[in-house]
Amino acid sequence: MKLTRSSSCGSMLVGLAIALAFTCFVPQVIAAELYQTIDHQIAKQAGGPVAGPADDAEFLRRIFIDLTGKLPTPAKAREFLADNDKSKRQALIDELLASDDFPRRMQEAFTAMLLERRTDTKVPDADWERYLRESFAKNKPWNQLVSELLFVDENEENLLPATKFFLVAGRNDENLRTEDVSRLFLGRDITCSQCHDHPDVADYSQDEYFGLFTYLKEKPAEATIEYESVFRPGTHTTGPRLPGGEELKIPTFVKDQQENAAKYRPRLLLSRNLPTADNKLFVRNSVNRFWFLMMGRGLVHPLNLHHEDNPPSHPILLDALATEFVAHNFDVKWLLRQIALSESYQRSSLLPEGVELKEAPPQLYRMAILKPLTPEQMGWCVAGASGNLAWLLKTPVPKDSEFSHFNYINGRVDQFPENFPDVMKLFVGVYSNPPGEAEVDFTPSMGHALFLMNDQGVLDWLKPKSGNLVERLSKLKDSAAVADELYLSALTRTPTEEESDEVAEYLTQHAERRTEACGELVWALISSAEFRMNH
Repeated sequence: MKLTRSSSCGSMLVGLAIALAFTCFVPQVIAAELYQTIDHQIAKQAGGPVAGPADDAEFLRRIFIDLTGKLPTPAKAREFLADNDKSKRQALIDELLASDDFPRRMQEAFTAMLLERRTDTKVPDADWERYLRESFAKNKPWNQLVSELLFVDENEENLLPATKFFLVAGRNDENLRTEDVSRLFLGRDITCSQCHDHPDVADYSQDEYFGLFTYLKEKPAEATIEYESVFRPGTHTTGPRLPGGEELKIPTFVKDQQENAAKYRPRLLLSRNLPTADNKLFVRNSVNRFWFLMMGRGLVHPLNLHHEDNPPSHPILLDALATEFVAHNFDVKWLLRQIALSESYQRSSLLPEGVELKEAPPQLYRMAILKPLTPEQMGWCVAGASGNLAWLLKTPVPKDSEFSHFNYINGRVDQFPENFPDVMKLFVGVYSNPPGEAEVDFTPSMGHALFLMNDQGVLDWLKPKSGNLVERLSKLKDSAAVADELYLSALTRTPTEEESDEVAEYLTQHAERRTEACGELVWALISSAEFRMNH
């Protein structure tokens, strides 16, 4: 095996398919288990053969990354792969949902989704992250969590970190705040509706925009708002109104009625009226985003374009997800468990036999969709695969630490962080989109490749230290054992015979510097496309 810094470890990837109305909503519990409904509806519209089940190794890696953001340890991988119990996948799903890693994974996912990498210093990041982690650890109903994000009473001290959402969303601009709330909680990007009805989307009207805007305008005496359209002459008026709903009639307060005026808090009304079981837009958008987290693509895609000209790929399935989510009291763990139990989720990422890639577009879910690791997942997985995670987690963050990935990448700071929180800042800085840009589609960059290829701090992880992977490999005399430990650690699978032979050949060729060669083998795998994708 010729191993260079530009090596793609092609043999490691053989066979891997690379594809990079607000209405009354009355929940009715479906007779079949939801995961069975998922499979029935996906099969109904597949239009041809679907991929077979993922093998145990592929499933193990996928479910660990999706529910914990991490890779399983080699010991866990060996245990799972050797287990012959037919119910082991269900048991693993339940184990991970009950783990401490699950709420942390949800916190990372929804920090990125809701804040979109935007920052605010009034609420410390640590407080916000703790609030989200505790919410998911308690399995707080999703509608309750969203209600808290929309409004928190100043006397509820334990919920005050939730105010970070509004401090970030809109950046004190009521128009931007309106657009964020509509996008993130209703799935409707109404940005173009501020000045006129959307020219291309009939569902997105200026009335809808200002109805929501009125909820978010914090002047109690102004229960209604006047606005003008560039296309419709005259002045128009509306009070608080959710898309597709009726306008709320709020009393107008005169100047000497300050006590009554103070009782009118529009955001409090919004927190009660938006995240409800009968708000079809809210419920559909919610399940669509959880589906996206697990499946790699929304049933409505893009996620923020719910309208009649962009219908869901599987409308009956979307309704079933929404109905059952409401019927189970917005139980996030229950919903994710049902998706994970489905054959559709557990499908192989390999193309069905005899099917061309163009015949299996992602919206059909005929095979598992390849999902790029998120910035947080990259941090956890690179540190974990290289065996450096344990000592990084044990190293305390210096009290005066103000680590900045920007300063590090631009050479203003030359000290690579030796604690995991600062390491995570670095990975997020390298792999995330610019602030305010949703992280939905994968756009690889030269910076991503150069970071793993050239960063001295990352390369230092590939030297023997504190029981890391390179240290473990360097102590193994048998090349087959090296290959086995290497592949289980980095890719959660055992090597093929060809890959095992390549490892043996490379170690033989570089016998005089075996430890360094082990580091190069680790580097090759964590730099591969197979590692970069959750398949």
